[in-house]
Amino acid sequence: MPNRLVVTLAYDRLSTFEFGIAVEIFGLPRPEMGADWYCFAVCGIEPGPLRAIGGFQIMADGGLELLEQANTIVIPGWRGASSEPVPPALVEALRNAHERGARLMSICSGVFVLAATGLLSGRRATTHWHYVEQLSKAYPDIEVEPDVLYVDEGRLLTSAGSAAGIDLCLHVVRADFGPEIANRLARRLVVPPHREGGQAQFIERPVPPAREGVRFAPLFDRMRQRLAEEQPIAALAAEAGMSMRTFLRRFKDATGMPPGEWLLIERLIRARELLETTRNSIEAIAGATGFGSAAALRHHFRMRLGTSPAAYRNRFAQEARINPVPSKAL
Repeated sequence: MPNRLVVTLAYDRLSTFEFGIAVEIFGLPRPEMGADWYCFAVCGIEPGPLRAIGGFQIMADGGLELLEQANTIVIPGWRGASSEPVPPALVEALRNAHERGARLMSICSGVFVLAATGLLSGRRATTHWHYVEQLSKAYPDIEVEPDVLYVDEGRLLTSAGSAAGIDLCLHVVRADFGPEIANRLARRLVVPPHREGGQAQFIERPVPPAREGVRFAPLFDRMRQRLAEEQPIAALAAEAGMSMRTFLRRFKDATGMPPGEWLLIERLIRARELLETTRNSIEAIAGATGFGSAAALRHHFRMRLGTSPAAYRNRFAQEARINPVPSKAL
């Protein structure tokens, strides 16, 4: 990236957790990630000190002039969601930044700031499930995706509530630096390395009981190791030591989705990694990830990601990190 500056907004009654996500991902010195890691600054949209939720104050690095220099601008929530007007000066600064090529991303209720700029008109966006109805009513020209973790519309990115902001930020790191760096950062944060943007926000029971965790954690690892193989439900249930009916119920309780859906997402994740990091053919990658044929891989890419494997590779693969991998090593 020629411009590595990430600027996050700060405002009175700041959403502390969402702001902390931006600082944690983009603002901490990370020499282990290389010399090209992000630069970071905080933009106060009004004179400080600014009150943050939780009883402390923030002194920003500068004002709206920082947005003129940023490559990426993070909007960490917004006070009052749709009930609090967005200052006209901020709206203009964000429009100008986007026009010159900056990437704008919102976390949780921050989408209301992006919506106020008009840049989301006719585009897809998401927010916390609690604000979905407000967003749809206030901005009927936005195609609101109520059940996803984040939406990537190129230089306009939006995420669902709180922790989904971590997923979106890791998605951005992945796009900027590749899966190896994003996975390394995820390990530092002790979070999953990648969650598909289309995954549902709400899971009835995200943490399985201890006895299920003991059975499912190693099973998940084994399922990932054999993505190229057929994995019948009956065989998986036997491997987990459960009846098929119990296995299906507890698997969905633990992951929020049935086994087939989980496998599809894992296969897409692995296919994306191989497209980004190898020169192997689409057919070879389809076989290595369990899709069976290039046609099937293309179908699922279009259905889930709105693009083709070739277009995805052209966008995300960096010549400096692409190496051919023997088929047997896939």
